[in-house]
Amino acid sequence: MGGLWNNLKHPEYTIGFSSVIDSEGFRPNVGIILCNHQRQLFWGRRVGQNAWQFPQGGIKEHETPEQAMFRELEEEVGLKAHQVEVMGVTGDWLHYRLPKRYIRRHSQPLCIGQKQRWFLLRVLCDETDFCLDNSPKPEFDGWRWVKYWQPLREVVYFKRQVYSRALEELAPLLFPEGAPSRSQSKYLRKRRR
Repeated sequence: MGGLWNNLKHPEYTIGFSSVIDSEGFRPNVGIILCNHQRQLFWGRRVGQNAWQFPQGGIKEHETPEQAMFRELEEEVGLKAHQVEVMGVTGDWLHYRLPKRYIRRHSQPLCIGQKQRWFLLRVLCDETDFCLDNSPKPEFDGWRWVKYWQPLREVVYFKRQVYSRALEELAPLLFPEGAPSRSQSKYLRKRRR
């Protein structure tokens, strides 16, 4: 493992975080792009909604991005570290702002959005090992494999630019011969809990 994965050796990423919202109002977060051996991506449906996204979650105080990623992976998808291969991580934080209607104005410190480190993981286990209800409050109630660019068509609008940047940056790790055309993306099959 090299390249983008080596970015986590920098002290900023290994000492953990002293607060859950940074001085600019962004909450540290990790995003997880899970792929299978056919280079399709895990796409999860949020519980009780017709909203789809990649697994993601906040980084707790004194937790590194890598530790948060493995915790969120187990909580949201039911997979442990030995069931995946870390292929890479984005080189820097990717930020998105929340729409004004989602900002909790009376909370302190004020959170205006999220800054995320995105991890690309290859699944090494069987699909039957996925467990969406592995935590008291599951994030997903269904999932499907999708082609690489399909999430850009379906993710909520305010996350679309971050998803695009993460997928563009990590694509060479999954497609060394060049990423597929964005126009050929359609979902493949659905899975439900």
